[in-house]
Amino acid sequence: MNVDLKQVEEAAKELYIRALKILPPDIKSGISALAGRETDATAKTILGTMIKNISVAEANANLLCQDTGIPIYNVVIGRRVNVDGYALKQAIRAGCERATREHPLRSSVVHPVTRTNEHTSCGRGVPVINIDFSDAGESLAIEMIPKGSGSENSSWLKMAIPAEGVDAIKTFVVDCVLESGGKSCPPTVVGVGVGGTADLCVHLAKQAATRPLGSRCADPEGALLEQALSAAVNQLGVGPQGLGGDATAFAVHIETAATHITMNPVAVNMQCHSARRARATFTPSGVEYGF
Repeated sequence: MNVDLKQVEEAAKELYIRALKILPPDIKSGISALAGRETDATAKTILGTMIKNISVAEANANLLCQDTGIPIYNVVIGRRVNVDGYALKQAIRAGCERATREHPLRSSVVHPVTRTNEHTSCGRGVPVINIDFSDAGESLAIEMIPKGSGSENSSWLKMAIPAEGVDAIKTFVVDCVLESGGKSCPPTVVGVGVGGTADLCVHLAKQAATRPLGSRCADPEGALLEQALSAAVNQLGVGPQGLGGDATAFAVHIETAATHITMNPVAVNMQCHSARRARATFTPSGVEYGF
């Protein structure tokens, strides 16, 4: 399958706009489920306001949140797809710029030193474009995630001591959730990376934080840890917006990688209650949008 780069550009633009306006069904169901289980009156009211905000935004084709975030595009290329990788990245960047200029969206992206805003949601190294490959054949998928600063500022890395074992992972995750408090706009998805190198571990945490609700870590040990930590963080009493209650997190998601015998890296990356994402899948029959 040959990829039409003009279609890629258009999809990159459309995905950014869709992600900012339409919350994925798993997140909407997740908020409703938390509201149904909440025992704190204030927390229940806050969750109800979140549900109303989602409904109003979608009914009026408006943004779910004023923070348009750092644009992230995750690309997965099937083994029978022909595409110029450099041109693909340029097309995605062009689509990202068009979304910001043509919609228009607030650009949240600035130079790290001068703080200059080009008003394109782009800059050095941004949008973040991650490219991976699969055995899906004639298929190319692009997932767009606008990562807001409230949740992204809630990011940590610890190079734990291997002798501390699993307890070091659990303690670090709980401490991070407590330190974040209401800054990450809970209820959150707590993404945890375990293993790898320092940079891989942080990347794993981001992957975990942006996974759909209901998904499980493919590593059985990671899946068991997800279950234990999901229960633990919702006993901390942080609650929606950090104002107390049961609903601190939708879930704790974990991704793991093999690591060195003398290392035990652990990273945490949060995703806010407005866990936005959108997906486009290119096949020989056309482009299909979803989540």
